Amino acid sequence: MENQEPIHVLLIEDNPGDRRLMQELLREVASVHIQLAHADSLSQGLQHLNDSQFNLILLDLFLPDSQGFETFTQLRQQEREIPIVVTTGLNDETLALKAVQEGAQDYLVKGQITGELLVRSIRYAIERSRSEQKIREQAALLDIATDAILVRDLEHRILFWNKGAERLYGWSAEEVCGQPTTQFLYKGQRMTPQMQEAQKTLITKGEWQGELNHITKTGRDVIVESRWTLVYNDDNQPKFILTVSTDITEKKQLEAQFLRAQRLESIGTLASGIAHDLNNILTPVLATAQLLQMKLTNLDERSQQMLQVLEANAKRGADLVKQVLSFARGVEGKQTILQTRHLIREIQQIARETFPKSIEVWTAIPETLWTVTGNATQLHQVLMNLCVNARDAMPLGGVLKIIAENLTIDENDARANLDAVPGNYIAITVSDNGVGIPDEIRDRIFEPFFTTKEVGKGTGLGLSTVVGIIKSHRGFITVTSEMGEGTQFKIFLPAVKTSNFQDVKNTGISLGHQELILVVDDEVAIREVTRATLEAYNYRVLTAQDGVDAISVYVHHRDEIDLVLIDMMMPSMDGPTTIRTLQKIDPQIKIIVVSGLLSKYQSTNLALLNVAACLPKPYTVEELIKIIHHIFEEDATKREFIPQGP
Repeated sequence: MENQEPIHVLLIEDNPGDRRLMQELLREVASVHIQLAHADSLSQGLQHLNDSQFNLILLDLFLPDSQGFETFTQLRQQEREIPIVVTTGLNDETLALKAVQEGAQDYLVKGQITGELLVRSIRYAIERSRSEQKIREQAALLDIATDAILVRDLEHRILFWNKGAERLYGWSAEEVCGQPTTQFLYKGQRMTPQMQEAQKTLITKGEWQGELNHITKTGRDVIVESRWTLVYNDDNQPKFILTVSTDITEKKQLEAQFLRAQRLESIGTLASGIAHDLNNILTPVLATAQLLQMKLTNLDERSQQMLQVLEANAKRGADLVKQVLSFARGVEGKQTILQTRHLIREIQQIARETFPKSIEVWTAIPETLWTVTGNATQLHQVLMNLCVNARDAMPLGGVLKIIAENLTIDENDARANLDAVPGNYIAITVSDNGVGIPDEIRDRIFEPFFTTKEVGKGTGLGLSTVVGIIKSHRGFITVTSEMGEGTQFKIFLPAVKTSNFQDVKNTGISLGHQELILVVDDEVAIREVTRATLEAYNYRVLTAQDGVDAISVYVHHRDEIDLVLIDMMMPSMDGPTTIRTLQKIDPQIKIIVVSGLLSKYQSTNLALLNVAACLPKPYTVEELIKIIHHIFEEDATKREFIPQGP
């Protein structure tokens, strides 16, 4: 008993007889060490509370300076932490009950108090106060938690709703407590199949965990990882359901982006292999059609038309392959510093002149729009593709908007998209108020050959080409759409804060001067058509069927060969290995690389090979001759500036 901590009690009582009675009653219970301090008025009691620490207050409601329930109210305003036990007369029990309802721990009726009752009331009040304090602390911790924590009864009525739930869903605790969760989180549905399955598992196992689709106060759909735990009463009967939910909406969106990227990458890999073979097939077809038209000048008109049809369809096939490759591996092309304002104005003019008059074309472009590094033709194609899609989405007319803006993406914004990195961007938004894109196909619209248009009205390569071009510009694209409301595509391109522009000089086509060119390709048709084409333009030609053959031919004709035209993908010895070997033999050798998958090599080590030029398959006669002429012309210019000896 000697080691027992004393209980410090402040008795606020102005009646001397009642005060002495309390002291005597406490002495009767010798097992409890209570130190009693006394105050005759409320003001004196408040002074005691300022000067000393107490575990409990015994309060008479009728004092010289305060009367009735107001006595409790004033004390409670000054001191909210210390438990209060109210003492009252028989006729004032109603006031005492009101005090308990407002926060008093207990009340005692004068004339009915015993020592045991008084001590029991003191102990109960202190323990209850400590329990309530602990609950308040725990509730405060629950409010600090980022998770949405709520307690509901077996009828799904909400009993507790923490600050995390308020932050996630938007409703305050006052708005939802006492209401069923279905009224708020499930769009008013009584019991979704998702909830029924969760409820069944909860009843049988006592807990459930899984993903749920909820809706916020503002109507935003969110996905949560939710854990339900069944709480039992003392009789082991289910009483409450504790729910802890974590917002995983952003995580699920990133997962969906990652899966789409993986699927597109797989399709791209398959498309690259097919495109390589198609390029090898189309190259001799295109070159032969052009060469026959040039050589056979005495053909009748019908035959000439057939050759032109052959050439046109070979070009069409080549363009189709290029579109596939632009999706699969990105797009090659000369990139310069561009002001996209001019491109948007041009697109606006084309749309106004060619789109139905029922479609209003509206643009918003700031004068301070940053520049980008890009290919004007390719970006023109991107914007045109998006505008045509917008036109087709508004068969009855509508508004097409093209909006450009400067944006800075920080670390938080970049996490919302797999392809985004922090930095400065220009964003170009192409939006319509047309039919919208259904949810079930929105994830597939960027896949090649996927289209919702009628047969013959689209290849399904438009948006996949857009993605390839944007990626080759180190940018990314987003899409939002609502059925019946419209669609919005938003392109993000890395910005360059400069105003310097460059022009690409076009080289005219000319005849050769009997220069000797070595053509290396494992496809017989390509070798023979290329030979015929070059000879028609006054070049001499040697051919080799693979890398080993090319090295042998070059060693025997080293002093005569002026240029090597070499395919990158060959059996026995591939293009890069052949090139490095030839360069060891002759460091000054001039080489043009040819490939149906040129972007694959350009993205790895093509620049390290130190070649003169790159030519993608299938190429036209004009493209081949122009690039050869340009190399020889450049070489001649260099020789003019070599200092001559005395």
